Amino acid sequence: MEKERNNKPTLKEAVLGFIITMGVIVLGLRMKAGMEMPLMLGAITAAMVSLYLGNKWNDIQDSIVDGIANTAVTNIILIFSGILVGVWILGGAVPTLIYYGIQLISPKFFLPITFLLACLTSVATGTSFGTIATIGVGSLGIGTGLGIPTAMTIGAVVSGSFFGDKMSPISDTTNIAPAMAGGDLFEHIGSMLWTTIPAAIVAAVAYTFLGLKHSGGNIDYELINQISATLDNNFNISLLTLLPFVLLLILSIKKVPGIITLAVVSAFSYLCAIFTQGVTFRELMKASVSGYKSQTGMELIDKILSRGGISMLMGVIVLIIISTSIGGILERSKILQVIVEAMLKKVKTHTGLILSTMLSCYAVVGATGNMVVGMILPGRTFRPAYEKMDVHSKVLSRTLEDVCTLGNSIIPWGGAALFIQGVFGTDLSYIPYAILNYTVPLFSIILAVTGIGVWNREGTPVNELKTTAILETEH
Repeated sequence: MEKERNNKPTLKEAVLGFIITMGVIVLGLRMKAGMEMPLMLGAITAAMVSLYLGNKWNDIQDSIVDGIANTAVTNIILIFSGILVGVWILGGAVPTLIYYGIQLISPKFFLPITFLLACLTSVATGTSFGTIATIGVGSLGIGTGLGIPTAMTIGAVVSGSFFGDKMSPISDTTNIAPAMAGGDLFEHIGSMLWTTIPAAIVAAVAYTFLGLKHSGGNIDYELINQISATLDNNFNISLLTLLPFVLLLILSIKKVPGIITLAVVSAFSYLCAIFTQGVTFRELMKASVSGYKSQTGMELIDKILSRGGISMLMGVIVLIIISTSIGGILERSKILQVIVEAMLKKVKTHTGLILSTMLSCYAVVGATGNMVVGMILPGRTFRPAYEKMDVHSKVLSRTLEDVCTLGNSIIPWGGAALFIQGVFGTDLSYIPYAILNYTVPLFSIILAVTGIGVWNREGTPVNELKTTAILETEH
């Protein structure tokens, strides 16, 4: 089955191999066969295509290992996230957030407040996953108590969480993007303001409109009182339970590495839970592994609080491993590289360059399910083209983040989307309400077409260069 050759696949072979692999995955998803088997069949298909293209099995196996290795840190963070969700529910932190939230927040303004709170938390912590697993779970409980549709609440949390993942100087993706583009971190953040701030304003307005529309002006105070009484009877509601949140913010602001931060916060959360709730170490260990099982007698509360634990995210970790295996195989087979290089040959203007970068990023993230790989491969491939066409590196780095960081959570098998579904126990119904995640790319397209917010390597706006060229021609 192997062809004895070491050169790249032809463009026809690369496109066909990519389409076949993606087609198998999409077909499996449309058959509603879950996520695991479609991705597994996609990985098998990618391996068969790679063998046909002349790659040795040992090389394919190494590419799978490399792909999995790229997610090691992410998977460890996911494990800690599962632990924290279980412990923070048992320790009263999440119940306290819900208790005060349903009493203090108006349903009309719940969605924009949730969005802004997630923005602030993710900027401070630099992590979308951590924000989703903490603020997100509490917001879901508050929103449910206020009668806000679950999909809207999750969408607002996702939008806000990825705002900070994209904009925070301590976020891993915010640092990876300029590194791949060959630019400066803070120039990169400044460049992202042009697409992210307008999109955030649009999102905030949209969430305000949705809140006004769905609150209906009728608050079920009986339900709110029942939720409050149930939480008060089953937990020691206290602001002291929120101390782990404070510690998480402090360590993140001080730029303590993510895994160390989560480990320290986990240990501190154990102590807080023992002190504020009087739970045993054994109960905490059980909640860390299997999650918290709520038995308050109120179905609504039990549904919200029965979550967390390492086991909650093991399925997500498996899916991420399979997805990144596919990405490793496609990258080692040079299928993605050939497709991207072919696109570059057709590019003649800065507009085409940016749009081609966006399309390539979506293709790579869609193929691999990994936002980091989506930045690395197009970033390395397009970087010489940006230099050749005299477009500033901060435009490239911004484009990488606009697509990869935000797109990963709205692609069904993307690592972020899998995490969101795992934490909230939901389907993909939140995607239409993750407004920021597809509004930012729309502004990217607008800037690419108009030339606004696009600079040459000297930092001069391309529109200014065009105006100067026209004047020189007229004279």
